[in-house]
Amino acid sequence: MRKPGLPLDPEKQQTDEDFWEEMTRLAASSLIVIDRAQGTAHPQHPDMIYPFDYGYIEGTSASDGGGIDVFIGSQSDHALTGILCTFDTIKRDAEIKVLLGCTMRDVWVIRAFLGDMRTMYVPHQKEDKR
Repeated sequence: MRKPGLPLDPEKQQTDEDFWEEMTRLAASSLIVIDRAQGTAHPQHPDMIYPFDYGYIEGTSASDGGGIDVFIGSQSDHALTGILCTFDTIKRDAEIKVLLGCTMRDVWVIRAFLGDMRTMYVPHQKEDKR
């Protein structure tokens, strides 16, 4: 009998690169809906001004019932930069936010914008396939 959580065939075990390939494919093939443009105020907290365009990936679902959240940073290529895992200690809610076209400075600005929310940045580090 196999142990729960272990793959049936170790040769078919997923890798981190499999995750990033699927996330890249999702972001590239989906409509990104910007519902809070850079420079606009948060609907419930008018003193919080969005430092970058913020929205969601249409046709996806997240724990809050909406689409998977997206920040679009300052780089023009909008390539998948990484994800930001967030934990709101007041709501007791965890989510991911996809980061597209973000520099490390952009990531820092986004984390500062999120204030007291606990965050963990997971960068998309492309493997060298040489």
